[in-house]
This record gives sequence, C-alpha cells and structure tokens, in this order.
Amino acid sequence: MSAAQARAVESLVGPLVAQLDCDLEGVVVRRAGSRRLVRVVVDHDGGLSLDLVAAVSQRVSRALDDADVLGEQPYVLEVTSPGVDRPLTLPRHWRRAVGRLVAITPVAGEPFEGRVTAADDAGATLDVAGQPRRVDYAGVATAVVQVEFTRIDEADLGDEDEDEGAGEG
Repeated sequence: MSAAQARAVESLVGPLVAQLDCDLEGVVVRRAGSRRLVRVVVDHDGGLSLDLVAAVSQRVSRALDDADVLGEQPYVLEVTSPGVDRPLTLPRHWRRAVGRLVAITPVAGEPFEGRVTAADDAGATLDVAGQPRRVDYAGVATAVVQVEFTRIDEADLGDEDEDEGAGEG
C-alpha cells in the first residue's frame, strides 16, 4: 500500500518540484500513528533555502489536498533535503559535491578519498593527495561526501589574545 502511494505521490509532485528548478530525490509514505507521514526529498543546485523549502511545501500540500492519491486518511507532510549521508549515485549528485571531500570505493581497487574539483555526465575529477584523478561513475561502487569540521586558524587565536584587555577599565 505505501509503495503504491509513494509512486502516486511521486507522479503528482514531480512536475511541481521541477517547476521550482528542484530535483525530486524520493518520496516515502509510511504510517505514523493514526496518520501517514509523507516525506518528500528534494535537492537544488546551490542547496535548499528555507524559502525554497516553504514554496515546495505549499505546492505539494495543495496538490495532495486537491488529489485523491492518499484517500481520506490525514497525513503529515515533511519536505527535506537528502542530507550529507546520501550516496553519490547520479551525475547531478557529483556536480553538487564539487569542492567537497568524498570517500570512494571503486568497483576494482582500493578505497580512497579526494576532493571533487569537476564533474560531468560521465565522471568526476578529484584532487587526491595533490594529484588530479579522473573517476568514471561506472567504476564507482560507492561514493559518499565526508563531513568536514573546519579548524579555527591558529593565527586568528593570536589576534584575540592581543585584544583581550581592550575595553576593560
């Protein structure tokens, strides 16, 4: 029942999401108590702003209310982005990962990490330990963006120490 409803919702909202220059990455419909949770996963070049999420939510909600794809049972709508742990499986995922550090497990060979410097329809170029490396998508078993935590530059810390006593009196 939920898989069929998810496909029906996907067919209904896909064109609406596309009108906002977003990509529909997936739809999940599942029970949540006496209601159903309808999760619509969207992505956009440059990321999703809160205004864009609100616009998608309004259009999808209106369409679901006007259509009969969910029947009479109430639902809760959640519009969300794919999240950083989504595997890179399509060229657009790689394009959106330019500048990011990616862990790759190739179909053949050892896993490695590199920073995506360019991506096209067939593959991506990564900076791996200072050297460019071309990766064809067909040769990638899995690829995931790595979470990076930026480090405070030690030079910036020195500036704060100099101003520490300023303004006290």
